[in-house]
This record gives sequence, C-alpha cells and structure tokens, in this order.
Amino acid sequence: MLEQMARRLRTQPLGQRSAGSIFRNPSSMGVSAAELIEKAGLKGLRVGEAMVSNKHANFFINCGCATSQDMLELIGFVNDAVNQKFGVELKEEILYIHPS
Repeated sequence: MLEQMARRLRTQPLGQRSAGSIFRNPSSMGVSAAELIEKAGLKGLRVGEAMVSNKHANFFINCGCATSQDMLELIGFVNDAVNQKFGVELKEEILYIHPS
C-alpha cells in the first residue's frame, strides 16, 4: 500500500487542486488517455485558470480561480485536439453536478 501511495505521489498532482482524472483510457488502443494528451503536446495548456497538469496529462488543475466554464472549455479543447491528431474521441469519466 505504501508503494502504491508513493507511486501516486510521484505521478499525480496530489498537492494541487484538481478535477481528478478527466478521461477514461481508450479500451482498444493500448495507450492511456494521458499518453494521448501528452503526445498531442497539451501538457501545461491553460484556459483561463484551468490547466492540463504538467505532472499527469489526464489531470486538470485549478491554477487559481478557475471557473466551471474554464474547465469545460479545457476539456472540450483537449478532446477535440486528441480527436483531430489521433482520430480518438476521449470519453469523460467525471461526473457533472448541476445546481437544482
């Protein structure tokens, strides 16, 4: 368990405010969503105060005062860029909560 936690600390932006892992890994490609995002050159990409993590490309972080609109635009941009470059439409694994 300690080994697993140490690995997560090395590979994920656990000390930053993030929306967590955004996209599911494509099942038929043998490559992770993070690898596709990174190979598309999107690490560090920002929309407003939302940013693709430099540590793990499938984690989107809040650099200050990111709005939900910032995150939604970043998610859409990344998905479009990966789709254009690799022909893969990433599926989101996050849940959206809408005020009632």
